[in-house]
Amino acid sequence: MDLLEKIQNRKAVVAVIGLGYVGLPLATVFAQAGFKVIGLDVDQRKVDAVNLGQSHIDDVPSAVLERVTISRDNDNGTAPGLFATSNYDALADADAAIICVPTPLSKTRDPDLSYIIAAADDIAGRLHRGMLVVLESTTYPGATEELVLPRMQDANPQRLEVGTDFFLAFSPERIDPGRTDYTILTTPKVVGGMTARCGEMAAALYGSVIEKVVPVSSPGAAEMVKLLENTFRATNIALVNEIAIMCDKLGIDVWEVIAGAETKPFGFMPFYPGPGLGGHCLPVDPQYLAWKLKNLNYNARFIQLADEVNMAMPDYWVTKAQDALNAAQKPINGSSVLVLGVTYKPDTADIRESPALDIIELLLEKGGRVTFHDPYVRELDTEAYRLTSLQDDDLGPALEASDCVMVVTNHAGYDWSDISSKSRLVIDTRNALGGLAGERETAGGSLR
Repeated sequence: MDLLEKIQNRKAVVAVIGLGYVGLPLATVFAQAGFKVIGLDVDQRKVDAVNLGQSHIDDVPSAVLERVTISRDNDNGTAPGLFATSNYDALADADAAIICVPTPLSKTRDPDLSYIIAAADDIAGRLHRGMLVVLESTTYPGATEELVLPRMQDANPQRLEVGTDFFLAFSPERIDPGRTDYTILTTPKVVGGMTARCGEMAAALYGSVIEKVVPVSSPGAAEMVKLLENTFRATNIALVNEIAIMCDKLGIDVWEVIAGAETKPFGFMPFYPGPGLGGHCLPVDPQYLAWKLKNLNYNARFIQLADEVNMAMPDYWVTKAQDALNAAQKPINGSSVLVLGVTYKPDTADIRESPALDIIELLLEKGGRVTFHDPYVRELDTEAYRLTSLQDDDLGPALEASDCVMVVTNHAGYDWSDISSKSRLVIDTRNALGGLAGERETAGGSLR
């Protein structure tokens, strides 16, 4: 039975490498569709939790994971469902291997490709005829061909040929944590194969679980699709962040300006200012493109400028807090500052690259006595500080006692009217309070 037939008959064994925000939802979807799925991760605690049906990802409820998890002890080799392991020898049984590992930036803000390289090496040592390998991790255009393909070709003693003996493709993840209107199943899946046959195999695999597959001509084109999507967002957010600063200096309400502009039915798409970029994608992905172009002696000026603006927003908002406290005849040194919301986006537990982390560090550096509340995060443990969230029952008294309240993440569960009425001074980075502040002194949210 060839690979295409195995996919069509749900007999293909799918390995997902990396059981994080991308890998675990993907593995669950394939298991729900009737495939046998091997989840691979180097974190044994994560592996053990998955095998017990305990999810660490908000988008995969434990009740759903428990239904698709199978015991390795009771696995007969063909049963559909998901089991996790840290033993990469399990790849020998896989018909398809999908790489969903992190692609962070180093401390020098250069791409850290070590996770992709390690995963590719693990697959290459177990590559076999008829196997499909797909990279989903976001990287620079050309990475699939330059990093993954040579390892597949050089490490196997059989000298298997891509497009004939094994298949290689890139398909960018499009996970948006916490989103319910577009899921893995309903978000179109872009696929670029090393050869036409590679693309056909990858499209068949994803098409068995996802409503729409969008083929492109090559892995490089698919890689660039992902970077265009997130560079588009990052640069437009930087633009509106700078517009917000301009409006602040001009004494104009930026939120009123955006509301007016978005009434135009064509030629304008609203973006909104805030405390900076967060999540894995937007602060990171454009830098992969800029890094690649730098190696080609091209300066990606828009990307660099957008990064400069967005990275400066935490400092801008802390300065707003400092100025507002000064106006109230209080130095930030020794003042009590309550930060509301520390996740990078509302209604999730994801703190990856959250601007709140930088805001808290800056406040602490200036001598602020910082506390935080977030219904989704129990503790912050960074290199610079360790803080525990206030309990819900303690929030009201903390609002009244704090010299300054900084709204960093606008979770839907917050009672903004109550927050406005109890707070002495609010720095609202998200316009969460809107017109609720009334006559109370509010800095930042209205940006007047």
